[in-house]
Amino acid sequence: MCGLAGEFRRDGSRADVSAVERMAATMSDRGPDDSGVWAQGPTALGHRRLKIIDLSAASGQPLVDPGAGLTGVFNGCIYNYRELREELQARGHRFFSSGDSEVVLKAYAEWGLDFVDHLVGMFAVAISERDTGRLVLARDRLGIKPLYVAETPGVVRFASTLPALLAGGGVDTTIDPVALAHYLSFHSIVPPPRTILRGVAKLPPATVRVYEADGRTSERVYWDPSFTRSAERAGWSERDWQDALLESLTTAVRRRMVADVPVGVLLSGGLDSSLVVALLAGEGQRGLSTFSIGFDSVGGREGDEFRYSDLVAKTFDTDHHQIRVAAADLVPPLEAAVAAMSEPMVSHDCVAFYLLSEEVARHVKVVQSGQGADEILGGYHWYPPLAQVGRDEALDTYARAFFDRDAAGLARVLNPAWLADGDPAREFVAAHLGRAGAQTAVDAGLRIDTQVMLTDDPVKRVDNMTMAHGLEARVPFLDHEFVELAASCPPELKLAQGGKGVLKEIGRRVLPHEVIDRPKGYFPVPGLTHLEGKLLDRVRDALSAPEARRRDLFRADYVDALLADPNAELTPLNGNKLWQLGLLEMWLQSHGID
Repeated sequence: MCGLAGEFRRDGSRADVSAVERMAATMSDRGPDDSGVWAQGPTALGHRRLKIIDLSAASGQPLVDPGAGLTGVFNGCIYNYRELREELQARGHRFFSSGDSEVVLKAYAEWGLDFVDHLVGMFAVAISERDTGRLVLARDRLGIKPLYVAETPGVVRFASTLPALLAGGGVDTTIDPVALAHYLSFHSIVPPPRTILRGVAKLPPATVRVYEADGRTSERVYWDPSFTRSAERAGWSERDWQDALLESLTTAVRRRMVADVPVGVLLSGGLDSSLVVALLAGEGQRGLSTFSIGFDSVGGREGDEFRYSDLVAKTFDTDHHQIRVAAADLVPPLEAAVAAMSEPMVSHDCVAFYLLSEEVARHVKVVQSGQGADEILGGYHWYPPLAQVGRDEALDTYARAFFDRDAAGLARVLNPAWLADGDPAREFVAAHLGRAGAQTAVDAGLRIDTQVMLTDDPVKRVDNMTMAHGLEARVPFLDHEFVELAASCPPELKLAQGGKGVLKEIGRRVLPHEVIDRPKGYFPVPGLTHLEGKLLDRVRDALSAPEARRRDLFRADYVDALLADPNAELTPLNGNKLWQLGLLEMWLQSHGID
């Protein structure tokens, strides 16, 4: 797990090494253990390393393979790297390191652009070909590892974070009105390739993009799972599905123990993270380090779920750590969490993950996390309504449950200069839900949440907040083979028992019943849903700052009304609409965007 950066010139000049060095330097938190820069003609690559696999200098990056004529930088972890290494050695490749980074490079040398099809893991990678001058960028199937791109005439820059690109200079930091509409409508999700800034894009998940020396660009999407029923599983019983998913999830958890350092677990006390702990214990892990966080209650909302995480820790005899945060302490970590965001994210979970990661990083460098189970296995409240409608009604049903605003709502919030044409979020979701490859409205909803919402909300949140402390987070529920299997599972099995029914039945085999038969929980930070005191003052300051006044994004009457009654307007997902506006301004100001 690391941070990468680079520049590729297509204007005949040499790469700006100093710009790449500046970009890489901003990511020292992602890679505190080592750094490196490489340049040749129009291409320069930079890297910050977090040592997880092969702790020796042999796996330092950028990684140069003179024999293959390749140089690469890599962020992530390839869980099947040992098996791939054996296969590649049998094909005649010789290795100078024992890490997974070199396996990625050798896989490219062997299979070319199809190398991604052989990788099991999370990754973002950039590979430069010496002889052709070609640059290849690739991102993992679920978009677990980020990759941002800024293109100007004759120059392509890329990095693991958006702020790294800003450090390189020359980026158009104008707000993109279409992305702004997504942010305010689609619960802060800005689907790729857009970001909130006009001058920065993100490589979509499951994508390989090729920049040729002569200026041509091409790309392909290499993975798109089918959310339909397969003929070979037509006769499966409910028990068959449980057995198959349990076996696949156990494999996913086992894969994510690959490391040359200890691996812990972020334990919220919910079904998902508790099941990860149980499966690891079943794989023989003893003395596993687990970590939970809790906050003071605010406005009648409870701020911790320690009774559940404590029960799981006791059941499996883990080395458990409770982290308690007082409400009065939230403003400084909020500022730090906003600074760590590559894009503005409204979820109050960001602060929880930031603080949790800060503590966890004092104990371990790698953790497994339960993110993704709700999107993969139907745990959210909007899936049952989708089961009652056909594909043609899916859009309205999904929008009622998930959208924060429609086009008319945007017109009440934004000043006219910032209004995009049409209703971008609704148009995007309509197109995605209408694509072939989803059998029912539930399947279509699960697919958009798996391929879009999951990547650009919870997964991005976990990556940003953990990597702010040099902590690698691994997500077994996003093992692509597990996702493929779950996508083909009948929706009624996923929606049973109030959601994630098939996973709950799996959990009953290994977990205390109290963890399963309980109301659904969230990572609770009550102080950010019920705004008051110092947090409310901070939001007011952000919205009235000189930069905010110059930007003039929001209608003054709307902001004034929210400030007069800060907890009156909530989103369908129980988010605070004032916080949504304030967070965007805080993020822009934190990253020096005027």
